[in-house]
Amino acid sequence: MKKFLVIGNPIEHSLSPKLHNFWIKQNKLEAIYEKKLVSKNELKLIIESVRKNEIEGVNVTVPFKESIIDYLDILSPEATETQSVNTIYKSGNNIIGHNTDIGGFELAIRYINYSLKDKKILIIGAGGVVPSIIYALNKSAVSKINLMNRTKEKAEKIKQKFNNVNIIEWGKVCEFDMIINATSLGLKETDIIKIDYDKIGENKFFYDVIYNPKETNFLKEAKKFFHKTENGKMMFIYQAHQAFTLWHKKMPEINDEVLNIVSND
Repeated sequence: MKKFLVIGNPIEHSLSPKLHNFWIKQNKLEAIYEKKLVSKNELKLIIESVRKNEIEGVNVTVPFKESIIDYLDILSPEATETQSVNTIYKSGNNIIGHNTDIGGFELAIRYINYSLKDKKILIIGAGGVVPSIIYALNKSAVSKINLMNRTKEKAEKIKQKFNNVNIIEWGKVCEFDMIINATSLGLKETDIIKIDYDKIGENKFFYDVIYNPKETNFLKEAKKFFHKTENGKMMFIYQAHQAFTLWHKKMPEINDEVLNIVSND
């Protein structure tokens, strides 16, 4: 039986096993997908298991999308551009790192019929998923991308990859049409992102890459001020859909049952 994994730290919030195992069963495949809590010093061992065919494929989540690259042989063009990997597989004798977050974000925004063209974007965070989001935003012809992060050095590192990104001070909210929480703040019920909602204007779009819990405090507060909100559910589903298709050479169905699998947890 083929074995697949999602690795990260934390990992208990991940619904990847539930979704992938549903598709595996639906497509009558001899496979199993599990989640594994790992530390940075275990990444090499995980990749060795892929090399030995003990593990068929790996999804990578917070905080290892960049650090995993050191152990891979080849990066796809998308992974090279972003220096971010969320999907791993073996081809011949090479371990390949790919990025399905870009497509996941693009398709999620298309799903809700939101036009990014000429929009001003504010991104909170500078973690592994942020380069993928910026890459997708640039393809969509946004007018401006501002970025703030608690550690300014990490934000500056992002700017080295994408020189059209403007770094602003943590906690300082600039003019925007869409604000994206790309941090892990929101995984815990006590997590709060402080924003002065009285000063940001009306009809803004608050997007959170977190999908579990399905409504973070970031989104709850935005709703109180009647802003449009969206969580990372569809991005999660679409990036998983691309990874599944890559691994199994079968395109799984995205239907109401799939939406419920992710929504009901």
